[in-house]
Amino acid sequence: MKKFSWRLQRLLDIKLKQEEAIRMELVAVTEQAVGVRSRIMMEKAALRQMLADIEALRGEERLEKQEFFLRYVHISDEKIARLQEELAVLEKLRREKIQEILKIRKFRRGLEKLREKARVEFIRDQERLEQNQLDDRTSTSYARKILQHA
Repeated sequence: MKKFSWRLQRLLDIKLKQEEAIRMELVAVTEQAVGVRSRIMMEKAALRQMLADIEALRGEERLEKQEFFLRYVHISDEKIARLQEELAVLEKLRREKIQEILKIRKFRRGLEKLREKARVEFIRDQERLEQNQLDDRTSTSYARKILQHA
């Protein structure tokens, strides 16, 4: 029996590799987004801790630390804003990667369905061919038996 070979198998293999590559890119982008989120949380936690420390102080020392904090808090706010912008860019890129994966996956599944349909057709044709060959052999052997007895 012949081996099944499908003309579009190479295309299917390429799509599988593309999907895997984009999935790896998605993982990398997601890890970057997680890193940025954690940096934002650390910056906010540091600000909250500084405020809590200032609240615990009394009198003159409190006013000095509060003044210092208010004078330089905008730097932390700007850093957080930059990190949030970076996170927004990463999230947009992440959504785009997900859309690419979905598009490739849909195309790949369509190819897999076509491949399965072609394989079933190939098997059916091979079985039909084998059956025809068996019928021919049976007819030939039966005809020989009749000719030998006649």
